[in-house]
Amino acid sequence: MSSLDRAVDAAFDPLRGRPEVDRAAAVVSNLADYGLVWVVLAGLKARRRGPNRRRAVVALAAAGFSSLLVSRVVKQAVERQRPDDHLEATVRTPSSSSFPSGHTLAAFCTAFVLANSDAETVANVGFATAVAASRVHLRAHHPSDVLGGAAIGSVLGLGLRPLVNAVTPGAPGRRRGRQSATTGRRDGRTAKRGTAKSGSVRGQGMTADGVVLHVL
Repeated sequence: MSSLDRAVDAAFDPLRGRPEVDRAAAVVSNLADYGLVWVVLAGLKARRRGPNRRRAVVALAAAGFSSLLVSRVVKQAVERQRPDDHLEATVRTPSSSSFPSGHTLAAFCTAFVLANSDAETVANVGFATAVAASRVHLRAHHPSDVLGGAAIGSVLGLGLRPLVNAVTPGAPGRRRGRQSATTGRRDGRTAKRGTAKSGSVRGQGMTADGVVLHVL
């Protein structure tokens, strides 16, 4: 373990062994297992036909497959051993290598891809952070495994989100983008008209001044 791993792990030690904290960590970890909470959230978004359903399905599929693929590739390349002393809890026993944390990687990736607004992004990332903390608390991963999973998942999710928006026309993300562009063009046209009017008024004023001077 690195000094960072030891320091973070020691910070969690006072919380370990407290039944309410251990249960909460197990619940959060189980909700993220196999993307359960994200499947439920996508199902709520897809309960009605239309662009929201299409985006929810595409976002969930893209985040799920890509995070699984990236996690497996990196795990096989690194092959890091997991912590020896797992906390006794009702969670699935991990069998893959330790780096990166697959739960954390998938949680952060899906948090960014599935969100339709800034508020949803904040809420999703908050839950993903709780997943990361639960994996450290349960000693299912070293802290650096979780940090690596969060970083990889965030980059992956932020990269996938514009692609998902591009293939789901009419979804909220696309509408916001088009509205912003339309507003920008409208503001530009308004500014040009205002400039033209100001120029016209100045021109009329100069003409009037010329007439007065001619009369004088």
